[in-house]
Amino acid sequence: MSGEAFMARNGSAALLVLSSMLALPAGATSTPALCPVIPLPNQVMAAEGAFAIRAATVVRINPGDSAASAAAHYLIDQLARSGGLKLALRSGATPDGAITFETRPGLAAEAYRLQISPRRALITASTAAGLFYGAVTLWQLASAGSGAVDIPAQDIHDAPLYAWRGLMLDSSRHFQSPMFVRGMIDWMAWHKLNVLHWHLTDDQGWRLQIRRYPRLTDIGAWRTEAGTSTRYGGFYTQDDVRAIVAYARTRHVLIVPEIDMPGHAQAAIAAYPMYGAHVGPAPPVSSNWGVHEYLFNLEPATFRFLDDVLDEVIALFPSPYIHIGGDEAVKSQWKASAAVQARARALGISDPSRLQAYFTQRIARHLARRGRRMVGWDEVLEPGLREDAVVMSWRGTRGAHTAAIAGNDTVLTPWPTLYFDNQQSALGIEPPGRMQVVSLKDVYSFEPRDRTLTPAERRHVLGVQANLWSEHIRTEARMQWMALPRAAAVAELGWTRPQARHWEQFLQRLAPELARYRVFGFQAADSVFAVDAQVSAQSPTLTMTLSNQGGFGDIRFTTDGSDPSVHSPLYQSPLQLTPGGELRAATFVAGQPASTVLRRRLDAASLAHRTSRELDLCTQGVALLLESAALAPGEGAIFALDIMNPCWIERGVALAHGAKLTAAVAPLPFNFEVGAEKDKIKVGDARTALGELEVRLDGCEGAPVASIPLPSGAGERVLPPVDLPARAGRHDLCLRFARPAVDPIWALDWVEIAP
Repeated sequence: MSGEAFMARNGSAALLVLSSMLALPAGATSTPALCPVIPLPNQVMAAEGAFAIRAATVVRINPGDSAASAAAHYLIDQLARSGGLKLALRSGATPDGAITFETRPGLAAEAYRLQISPRRALITASTAAGLFYGAVTLWQLASAGSGAVDIPAQDIHDAPLYAWRGLMLDSSRHFQSPMFVRGMIDWMAWHKLNVLHWHLTDDQGWRLQIRRYPRLTDIGAWRTEAGTSTRYGGFYTQDDVRAIVAYARTRHVLIVPEIDMPGHAQAAIAAYPMYGAHVGPAPPVSSNWGVHEYLFNLEPATFRFLDDVLDEVIALFPSPYIHIGGDEAVKSQWKASAAVQARARALGISDPSRLQAYFTQRIARHLARRGRRMVGWDEVLEPGLREDAVVMSWRGTRGAHTAAIAGNDTVLTPWPTLYFDNQQSALGIEPPGRMQVVSLKDVYSFEPRDRTLTPAERRHVLGVQANLWSEHIRTEARMQWMALPRAAAVAELGWTRPQARHWEQFLQRLAPELARYRVFGFQAADSVFAVDAQVSAQSPTLTMTLSNQGGFGDIRFTTDGSDPSVHSPLYQSPLQLTPGGELRAATFVAGQPASTVLRRRLDAASLAHRTSRELDLCTQGVALLLESAALAPGEGAIFALDIMNPCWIERGVALAHGAKLTAAVAPLPFNFEVGAEKDKIKVGDARTALGELEVRLDGCEGAPVASIPLPSGAGERVLPPVDLPARAGRHDLCLRFARPAVDPIWALDWVEIAP
């Protein structure tokens, strides 16, 4: 059964019954040493001996079994790419020593059985998806080594817990190449993730070719980046989409397209302003981030436009589901529009929120007539919502609970835990994004089960999905970093029974998974294993404390300028070091490197240098890691700041003999839609034309002890050093900008405080 057919047939019974085939019999185990696979299979029974895979090993299928043939070809290709083994495919009788794929009736959709003995490896399933997932598991077992490998004998019975195991890719804010999308589908398939929710339209870009309305991509796919004259954009042709959909089908990944409405529509309205609810000229495609006010209007011509667009979308995507967004629809333009108000009166609607319900129901009916089910964010959960509509619960889990009770299918995708634009750690290795930390353990610890639901209501919970929003993620490598390995944790939430999930065992299995990512060139984050070094200077020595986020593995270090190896000293307690030189450290799991090497210089200048990431933010209004759009990603600094209050605190500075402070700063465009909150930003307190960097002691309310005028021009500038007064003891320094206006935001890059 194809992925599309499976989802169509089983969408309302997503919490699969794991029946007797997944009941662990006596002697069954589920240990990472035996089965280093992600997601962990639901039943693993150990057996005696091992199966040897060598260059002469043959892969066998029965003649005419197309599903087995596809899975066998996938396994052969993966083994060749990851370990260099090039196995031959044969059909017919199965001799000893072969890997065999066989379609057999009686197993659930996506379920498979993998029997490994010293004589053979046999994969059986009733569907193409099941055979494929069996191939994925066998490949992971075989790729734990390199080249020829012996796999411990075992019997695996496996099937997923949930039918919807998804990731959302935001291609509207930043465009990714078709090759990247295919690569994402590849690593989704490794993790048995089966739904790619593709966010194709928003205020910042319309990414899908619609032949009947060419201006959607001629105009709507392009914007001018804030603070620059750079034209940015791109779109997927219909041929691109057909090729990607066909590729996804070979990996049993269902693509669910999202066309946002009635809000998040500024790019579409820039192209066809007659369909907007605004008054005045057409807006540009937005280069701002945040919640915009542009909505589609409610005229019959607008619904004809949207119906036409959706009809082309339906023709491109065979998914039974079409996502229409529905979130963050600010009603100010509807309230201000005489035409919208007249339409509301004609419809007998006085409540603006009911206008959106009318809009949603109108679109849902059109999709139903075309044989498709509407999906929307949890704002669509209003009286009158069709029973076949699917609700994505993003504002926590309450929406899923309410939807399930109401009889609507639902997918759990709550912010912030499953929003992957949040950072994975507080370390300096993280790329731009939201500064709230959602660690790998945070994701792995999320529990989709709602014990308050009845069994009938629980069947409406289709599964889980993580969202990869791209506002501040400008490159494809960074998209992979933000997604991986947290997507592996989501995969285990969606596939593996809760009682089988164990955090430290997951980390044990993650180490070889990170190695697989590297072999295929994927830029996965090592944040959970990356070494963090905290330094305490107490003359004449330094105390260095090392740790990693996962609290797992062996940290090994050197001080002689060489990179650490598995034979380097093992970190066991805080180190007492002499100033000067460099410390290097890395985490090892099972004798293999699991993190990149931390390099920390120990000279006086390095110890006095603190980046904005290493300082505390005074407030956490909208805390972001940002970089200049005027520079290529990675060429400039990454700034940590609260855009509502650019202010930092350096704690515990010794001022007994005074100090000299030097700082580097840069202006960034204020390209954020924050509504009425913008009026609360403190400005107008500058004493010079561009403003000043102010330094205060022990709080941000007293008089400045230093004030440095800000320079003109773009780009990062090092400010003239200033002297700080002598004070007994240690003090917290508050560094904030006095400025004449909200735009630009002045950002602190680094500060050096030397005696």
